[in-house]
Amino acid sequence: MLGAIVFTYGMLASFVLSGASRNRRMKRPNPPILAYVGYVLCGLSGGLALMLFVAAFTTPDIVVF
Repeated sequence: MLGAIVFTYGMLASFVLSGASRNRRMKRPNPPILAYVGYVLCGLSGGLALMLFVAAFTTPDIVVF
């Protein structure tokens, strides 16, 4: 299940970045749906980073030998 989520995220990120760079090269504005998907991906990335940061500091210490 996690693999499908990561694959979908990667495909969406690739689509948004390639579309935005193509539109910038052609000096065209981005369609609203491209901007919305980009904002959602940015929010997901930031939220996941924040959750992982909190999890790293709230879990009990693990001693590694």
